[in-house]
Amino acid sequence: MRLLPALAVLGLSIFVWNRRRPGSFMFKRNLPVAFYAHGDARSHCEVKHAPGLNSCEDAAFWDIHDPATNSTQQVVLITCDPGRVDWNTVMGPLRNPDPHGNLWLLAMGKESVPQRITFDNYPAGHDFHPLGIAISPFDGDTPSNLFIVNHARERTVIEQFTMSPASAVATHVRTLSSPYFISPNSISLTSSSSFYVSNDHFMTRRLPWGLGNVLPVIETFLTLPLGYVSHITLDPAPTALKPILEHKFAALFLPFANGVSISPDGLRVAIASSTPANVHIYSRNPANNVLKYVKRIPVQFHPDNLDFDATGALIISGHPHFFSLAKMKEDPAKLRAPSWVSALGVATDEVQTLFQSDGTYFSSSTTGLRDSKTNSLYVLGLYESGVLVCREGE
Repeated sequence: MRLLPALAVLGLSIFVWNRRRPGSFMFKRNLPVAFYAHGDARSHCEVKHAPGLNSCEDAAFWDIHDPATNSTQQVVLITCDPGRVDWNTVMGPLRNPDPHGNLWLLAMGKESVPQRITFDNYPAGHDFHPLGIAISPFDGDTPSNLFIVNHARERTVIEQFTMSPASAVATHVRTLSSPYFISPNSISLTSSSSFYVSNDHFMTRRLPWGLGNVLPVIETFLTLPLGYVSHITLDPAPTALKPILEHKFAALFLPFANGVSISPDGLRVAIASSTPANVHIYSRNPANNVLKYVKRIPVQFHPDNLDFDATGALIISGHPHFFSLAKMKEDPAKLRAPSWVSALGVATDEVQTLFQSDGTYFSSSTTGLRDSKTNSLYVLGLYESGVLVCREGE
């Protein structure tokens, strides 16, 4: 037992040395109650609530094209899991996998209200604990393919659904499973039937004999480069006996590989590395989805999810104080963790803060989406209730 304190000190020392920015994770910084880059947060931002709309992890814009008017509108799809405090395969605990998570749709517009999506054909007795989400555009005819990472009780899988804007229903198509899906987290589509998927840890909370309480923590705090991003190509036929046609490693040796996003032109891929507080940029060959490392960009918080907006700016969301986030899961109603959302410039590495909070106004930010047409910002919180919406000029 005397070895454990020594290992803890060693791990913390390596963590600090790797990051060389110890203040950003060891101590809470003096953040504002609420800061919004385009105006007073109290008048420009609101939190939209609905029963069950809490502990939301990821969101994606769904592009819906109308051939009759040759126009495209966007809505936001959101994954939430109110039972996250009892079932979190990334941070723990693994107490109770029974309560199901849910999926929500939020239309644009100040008066819009969150709408819960119902499932059709979902397997009876199959868990639903959603994390990453990605959906293909709706072209006016063929239903969109929707993919959601599901941290189910037995193993982590990816669920495939189809959706059409005519109804608030997601029809389950199939469950995708692979030995390479050790800890899937985030998804970014390369087509309607292929995608990148990050795996945040190699050693997970699912390990037996108590190892799941120790080894993932060691991997996290020693920033061991055991995470990775894969590219998956599917057989488009929903009843195919071998749904995964090809698995290729796209990026290896990443500590805590978290969010992944493809730029609008398809030529860049960004990957968040949470514990070292870095964002890695890769160039992408669209012909074969091969990635080539370009650079590392340090950020001032632990990046969680990423999303390129339509202009090519990268929206980065995450956690300024990891220890507060880890503590918050014990009592989300009373404890708070700070939030930070930034935008990385298109042509430069200049980072602009879009939203900040010490956790009082909005806590534990995981995802930020920006509609570049209206400059509206949508923010989710891992243990927070509701969805934060900030609008410029209101």
